[in-house]
Amino acid sequence: MNQAVSGTPVETSHRLILGSRVNGTPVFSKEGERIGHVDDLSIERGTGRVVYAIMSFGGFLGIGEKFHPLPWSLLDYDVEHDGYVVPLDRSALENAPHYGRDELVELGGASIRHYDQRIFEYYGPYGPLPYW
Repeated sequence: MNQAVSGTPVETSHRLILGSRVNGTPVFSKEGERIGHVDDLSIERGTGRVVYAIMSFGGFLGIGEKFHPLPWSLLDYDVEHDGYVVPLDRSALENAPHYGRDELVELGGASIRHYDQRIFEYYGPYGPLPYW
């Protein structure tokens, strides 16, 4: 068993994980640099499918923090890091689409295709993305 961010033991052989255990999990570049953490998940209401991991990046004590919707398909859990690894480095992430906390509510709203298109155009070169 591994320790979760909260210190609760995590059974790594389970296929499923609670969303509360994903939140706070570190995110690393493929080079092993810690570049942020999962702050929240964006779940498609009709299917229950996780579409985005909302990664918190930058800021200090919540000031200036940016939230990056990373397509869930780009995250790979790495047992050795006890976190997720993405095929991006810090500079690529700094240039990625990002939003303030108040803007995140629009991510799944009426203009969802606008947000999805922008996000998928940016992350497209890093792997297969569209979930629909």
